[in-house]
Amino acid sequence: MNPLFKPKLIAGNSNRALAQGIARRISIHRGEHVELCKTRVERFNDQEIFVEVHENVRGEDMFIIQSTSKPANDNLMELMIMTDALRRSSAARITAVMPYFGYARQDRRAKARTPISAKLVANLLTEAGIERVLTMDLHAAQIQGFFDIPVDNLYAAPVFALDIRHQFASLRDVTIVSPDVGGVARARELAERIEADLAVVDKRRSAPGEVASMTVIGDVEDRVCIIVDDICDTAGTLVKAAELLVDRGAREVHAYITHGVLSGPAVDRIAGSPMKSLVITDSIEPNAAVRAAPNIRIVPVAPLFGQAILNISNGTSVSSLFDSSTLAPIYEALYPNAA
Repeated sequence: MNPLFKPKLIAGNSNRALAQGIARRISIHRGEHVELCKTRVERFNDQEIFVEVHENVRGEDMFIIQSTSKPANDNLMELMIMTDALRRSSAARITAVMPYFGYARQDRRAKARTPISAKLVANLLTEAGIERVLTMDLHAAQIQGFFDIPVDNLYAAPVFALDIRHQFASLRDVTIVSPDVGGVARARELAERIEADLAVVDKRRSAPGEVASMTVIGDVEDRVCIIVDDICDTAGTLVKAAELLVDRGAREVHAYITHGVLSGPAVDRIAGSPMKSLVITDSIEPNAAVRAAPNIRIVPVAPLFGQAILNISNGTSVSSLFDSSTLAPIYEALYPNAA
């Protein structure tokens, strides 16, 4: 891609606020005003999706900003139809910016006669004409291998590390906690970034969706515990883990979760839990209930994605954004003493 090309942004309906935030951040980085491409995305009476692009995109480096969050199927179909519209309009390259990659939890066959839906979605996106995917904290890293096109998987951990250093006066009493054995690598990475101790909640299930028992591996007594995970859906396991940590003597319990799906009773559960705070990103657009919750706080990822889009368009490194020290200047407005 010619580095003289400027990235051109287009957004679906899944998270317009984040798309506009990314456009503002790129405007700051480039020193010139950047707007989302003018489009019309609507539905016919039978809910068929129609897309019309109102700007010339011939030869442009296009970035479609669209999380495939609830309603996952509508947002996924919208992304593919927008891709087809751009491809037929002779866009030079089409990158799907998917802050939240839906269907990522269906990354393997857990039992007989079940699909690997994440692979199916990868095939659909590629066949639609997408040439690169930019996402964040894939539920399973191997999903990158489901694509035959480049996939850039950003991490929320460097941003969370900046936020933790900003929010907590001392890190000597902090222990990072993985809510299950499968998330140990993610929790260990954040613990190493802030030089904190690590603990694990080991849960045993009696049936799908039912937790039979939970135990804590590691010392959490009189510690400030921070639970780290990639997705919080109904918050059942998260709240039970927080309650267990308090029972084991934790002084405070906080949680840092990348994707706040927060469906069903999640917000009420979190509001009534012993957690002092739940920090999520805006990879999924938070609804009114989430914004009104007294112990839920939202960390923006527009600065991270804005810089990643510029790096991709300019042909420079995206992996440099895995380092908190690289992100510190980008997040200087939020964390002024981090740089």
